[in-house]
Amino acid sequence: MNKLEELKQGKLVAVIRGARPDQIVPIARALKEGGIRTLEITVETPKVCDSIERVKEEFGDDIIAGAGTVLDPETARETIMAGAEFIFSPTVNVETIKMAKRYGVISIPGAFTPTEILTAYEHGADIIKVFPADALGVGYFKNIKGPLPHIPLMPTGGVNLDNIASFLKAGAVAAGLGGSLINPAKLVSDEDYSELTETAKKFSYIVQNS
Repeated sequence: MNKLEELKQGKLVAVIRGARPDQIVPIARALKEGGIRTLEITVETPKVCDSIERVKEEFGDDIIAGAGTVLDPETARETIMAGAEFIFSPTVNVETIKMAKRYGVISIPGAFTPTEILTAYEHGADIIKVFPADALGVGYFKNIKGPLPHIPLMPTGGVNLDNIASFLKAGAVAAGLGGSLINPAKLVSDEDYSELTETAKKFSYIVQNS
């Protein structure tokens, strides 16, 4: 099974934003224990390339690690060289999509309108991140899937324990989980990381039973 199929099978992508470099591996471990194996580390994270390398060294193929908030092809290449297995972007940047595909990694740009979604897909994106998903809700997501049923979509932004099942039912191939799952500022003690694992388990349970 290739990485794209693994990502789709797991359905959950944890977005790690605002974490310190020393938190990345403990967060990855807590999430893995909770059943979430795909991690997006946003590029504004200090020493993001080092963090991606450490995650891959620590967990190998047990974790799919990628870079998020990638705005340009130069940043995409830098993180790919560090071991990023996918590139997430908040917008449709065609050159960034091309860079990801040039190096054989998964491309997941963010789009909102039908035109943006189709444009990203036509330029080679593997999955389109519908962002921000909570702006118009599950109904908008479902309406988009109507005329574009062949395009793999994943909601990101505002996905939580209360609505993730509805997004999956509406046809999402995966979902991005940010603040509803991880708040690095509140990860101080071992108990905090244990709580993160428990939250991950709750998301995993919903996915397994949706």
